[in-house]
Amino acid sequence: MRKHNILFFLALLFLGACIGNNVPDGIIKPDDMTNLMVDVHIVDGSMHNIDIQDADSLYKYGIKRYDRVFKMHHTDSIQFKKSVQYYSRHTEQLEEMYADITAILQAKSDSIRKIDSLNNIKRIPTRPGRNAVPKK
Repeated sequence: MRKHNILFFLALLFLGACIGNNVPDGIIKPDDMTNLMVDVHIVDGSMHNIDIQDADSLYKYGIKRYDRVFKMHHTDSIQFKKSVQYYSRHTEQLEEMYADITAILQAKSDSIRKIDSLNNIKRIPTRPGRNAVPKK
């Protein structure tokens, strides 16, 4: 009987270790958190291009953008903050997510650069005089 109890508890311990990647209720799942963090980083980056001197105006302008991102991902700032705190304590998951986040942001950046370079090619006149700026 004692052997069976020990085996039972070892099996429970093993199963608990196998499902260790599951996150608790109230925490955003890793794939969803990755997508949310991509959009949050895009908002962060766009905030650096805003020329607002007043910190209150920047806060008011920025909070609307973040709220839009949270709404798009069906969450709010409180759940986001709890999830960030959770993943900060689970660094292996956070590192995996940031590897994906970095790859996604790099792909988006490369795509924008490619579109921009194609637009620049279209603006270059193919023959002198055609589509050129008239001389004064």
